[in-house]
Amino acid sequence: MRDMDAKQEKKINKKKFVRYKDGAEMYSMSQSKFEELAKDAKAVYKINKLVLVNTEILDEYLESFRIV
Repeated sequence: MRDMDAKQEKKINKKKFVRYKDGAEMYSMSQSKFEELAKDAKAVYKINKLVLVNTEILDEYLESFRIV
């Protein structure tokens, strides 16, 4: 399995749930913009005071903005 390209390898190592700060870094955007997008995508999970974002749902939402 050495012939996996970088994109496939990155997808395998990607976390499914991230905190706002980590997600903003991962997507190269400000934390406030990441929070806004995550909420719009309905990808936010709140467990007591812990807030997590499902990156799979967010990725699907972001695809809707793709310019073809």
